[in-house]
Amino acid sequence: MPVFHSSRSREDAAVDRIRAPRKKLARIMSLLAIPLLGTSCAYAGNGASDAKEKPTVLTTFTVLADMAQSVAGDHVTVESITKPGAEIHEYEPTPEDIKKAATADLILENGMNLEAWFEKFTQDSKAPKVTVSDGVQPIDIAEGEGRGAPNPHAWMSPVAGQTYVDNIEKALAELAPEHKDDFRKNAEDYKKRLQGIHGQLTDRLHQVPEEQRTLVTCEGAFSYLAQDAGLKEKYLWGVNSDAEPSAQRVSAISDDVKASRTPAVFCESTVSDKTMQQVVRSSGADYGGTLYVDSLSESGGPVPTYVDLLKYDTETIAKALTGDAAQ
Repeated sequence: MPVFHSSRSREDAAVDRIRAPRKKLARIMSLLAIPLLGTSCAYAGNGASDAKEKPTVLTTFTVLADMAQSVAGDHVTVESITKPGAEIHEYEPTPEDIKKAATADLILENGMNLEAWFEKFTQDSKAPKVTVSDGVQPIDIAEGEGRGAPNPHAWMSPVAGQTYVDNIEKALAELAPEHKDDFRKNAEDYKKRLQGIHGQLTDRLHQVPEEQRTLVTCEGAFSYLAQDAGLKEKYLWGVNSDAEPSAQRVSAISDDVKASRTPAVFCESTVSDKTMQQVVRSSGADYGGTLYVDSLSESGGPVPTYVDLLKYDTETIAKALTGDAAQ
């Protein structure tokens, strides 16, 4: 005899048929999620939540970011607002840059009039602002529109770079005093590396014959390196924010290169070498290669770190001025 169910029972049965696979799926998903959830919690405890708690340090360009990270280790989050390859002198902070500055815990600038845009960048920021070149003996710009002003490229000397490291360490210790011992150790180790680089730089460049010891570049960004290595310095313009050099200036540099028999001339990665190529054609000198100053390269490039930058520029200059290798 057939069994008749009430309409209520038929509805319940239909619901059960619908819910059954869902419950099964939910159970499977919950079982699959157990190890993932455990891993996620472990990561959050050791990484993600810690990352949120880390102080944020902003720098104005990539070289400073690398120096700061070398001193900070894993204790702070360091970011440069300008990307690899950016031209620093006339950079225009974006609204996003200004927002980042407003939430940063510390902001590091080079100073010496490098970042003319710094006030705009930090207009909404309450974070401490530290000038990492403080204490460096400046070299004045000798020619061009910036004549008499301090040359801002002091980091191009690994000796001056150690003063940068001291200032960074002090700023980080004030920001996160619980890690000051680590900052001190990292800074000491880093300065030892820079001392070694200074020795390598001077030894290598002192191998350049006396009559070939003139460094000719687009921007006058190598005054500190030239002083360390005992090189003479010539350039088309004092800083990248200067106007394009006049025809007379280009002609004068070309004549000087030709008269002194300077074997090679150079330009920087953040500017066009078009004008320097005119000097090459007029003087008969070789184009010695691209040098890095205001910016590191991408991680896969030739100068992903500040130490790499100093090594690369030294070797590029030495090879071109001694004729050790064709460029």
